Amino acid sequence: MRDETQGTRMRRESQQGFSEENSGHPDRVADWLLAGLELKSTLFHVGEYCGVYQASTAGHQRASFHVLLEGGCYLHIGAEGGQTARTIPLSAGDAVFLLSDVPHCLSPNAAPPADLSARAGEMTPLPTQPRPHATAPSSVSLACGFFEFRTDLDALVLGMLPNPIVARRASGRLEGMTQIFSLIQAEARRPSETPSPLLARLTDLLFYYALREAVHAEDVAPGMWRLMRRDAFGRLAAAIIESPGERWTTDAMAEFVHMSRARFCKQFAEIGGQPPAQFVTLVRMKTAAALLREGVSLPEAAEHVGYQSESAFAQAFKRVTGIQPGAWRRQATRGAAPDAAPTHSALTPAAPYALH
Repeated sequence: MRDETQGTRMRRESQQGFSEENSGHPDRVADWLLAGLELKSTLFHVGEYCGVYQASTAGHQRASFHVLLEGGCYLHIGAEGGQTARTIPLSAGDAVFLLSDVPHCLSPNAAPPADLSARAGEMTPLPTQPRPHATAPSSVSLACGFFEFRTDLDALVLGMLPNPIVARRASGRLEGMTQIFSLIQAEARRPSETPSPLLARLTDLLFYYALREAVHAEDVAPGMWRLMRRDAFGRLAAAIIESPGERWTTDAMAEFVHMSRARFCKQFAEIGGQPPAQFVTLVRMKTAAALLREGVSLPEAAEHVGYQSESAFAQAFKRVTGIQPGAWRRQATRGAAPDAAPTHSALTPAAPYALH
């Protein structure tokens, strides 16, 4: 009965802060998931296509992005992993983040090409001033590149996001995103033989704004974001995030949302794409990672997220993050990125990944 008592108490406390009409769950959970992510954008290609072209960053086993500086085009994404083929129109100021290496291409044509892997056209340097659209109606100016998350924990969070993430400048919801895009435009047109290093950092910021935009999209893919739109599930996720050390058993979570255990597990997995226990573990390990980064001791971090056994906590932490908590804490307090994967400088020559 302890679980039922806890579920009743946690539900009552959560409802004090969340009304039935509350629409802030996605933003709140998105902000929490993004806190501490170590995103690094690299290998920029800034230039212009005119006439007939077919360009892509696919085939390099890396996540990639495209930011439209001027003009418009179509993003064609091939069918893969149960996802159907899609065509997404893009306009100046839009940005698309492909979270995995999927077959895709950019083209001026609305109809998808027969071969997404084919390349056509040549990217030329941007003019120092925007070209009047009337003089080159089929031209498009792009900033393209790759990005990565630095830890296994970040990769797990990555798996909870809609893919691709498309941010629309015209949506009007995110004034900050528009301002960042204007800075990207200005940096992209600076006369220089190498891309401005600020483009990398600005694109990192653009990604975070793009994610906030994505959680409000009507066609958001099944996953945690769609789950957050269900009021009861949104309150549950917020409660777990606020109190990760509580005994979040399946029975307690089911009671929290007024469902039977079987119905709760079925709906959570179908909508969220993962079992509820997996989400609880992710929340706990992400919280613990942040505490360790701040210098909190291992026993204190373990207790805060609900572990009485330090060895059980260490096993769970390594299973989720790929690194022992002690090593994470040591690297974080030294200022190094824990479990850092090899990265490339934003100024690395673009030739090996040239867009054709």
